[in-house]
Amino acid sequence: MKIFLDTADTEEVRKYFATGLVDGVTTNPSLIRKAGRDPEEVYQEMIDIGVPDVSMEVVGTVDEMYDDGVRLAEKFGTAATIKLPCTPDGLLVCKRLTEMGIKTNVTLVFSVAQAVMAMKAGATYLSPFVGRCNDNSFSGVELVRAIATCRSVHGMKTEVLAASLRDAHHVSRCFMYGSDIVTMPTKVFNAMYDSVLTREGLAIFQRDYEASLEALNTPEVTVF
Repeated sequence: MKIFLDTADTEEVRKYFATGLVDGVTTNPSLIRKAGRDPEEVYQEMIDIGVPDVSMEVVGTVDEMYDDGVRLAEKFGTAATIKLPCTPDGLLVCKRLTEMGIKTNVTLVFSVAQAVMAMKAGATYLSPFVGRCNDNSFSGVELVRAIATCRSVHGMKTEVLAASLRDAHHVSRCFMYGSDIVTMPTKVFNAMYDSVLTREGLAIFQRDYEASLEALNTPEVTVF
């Protein structure tokens, strides 16, 4: 069971990695664009923080994705996971990189059939997009369950990395249904701590604690 952050904001990574609860980071071109920084500077800063697994997305033709994947793996070492689309070209590159011992994350998975192809290509991780599935009127968490079942039935080694998670309920169900890893924005990470019942219970304990201290510090009055 692992938790990744889905962000290219290195200050967020620094803050949340310090909790000891974060195992890796996923990025994509949209998040990198939002950060407004050179992607390789972002990757290096995350690795310097101590993040052991950073998904680095490559795009383009087969040769371009392969060359960039090899270069990033050589530059960033074992912390680099090369993120590839679940397309014929992406899976061809996945197969070649896997044979070189380079970690891969096949992304934009929306069906069990695509997941099967990613597993056959030897992907280290495959990423079903839960929230995006829900946006298109089918259950993302049920897709996670179906993929995890298929993986187990056939004894495949690829890990399921659930992505596009919108709330803590998504996270809980993905883990219940067999996801090995979930990746989430910091908003969802923070929501995982929260429960109104926890807050109410803490308020009661705090009130009773203060009342106990007050009683101990109140001198007894002797009545004659």
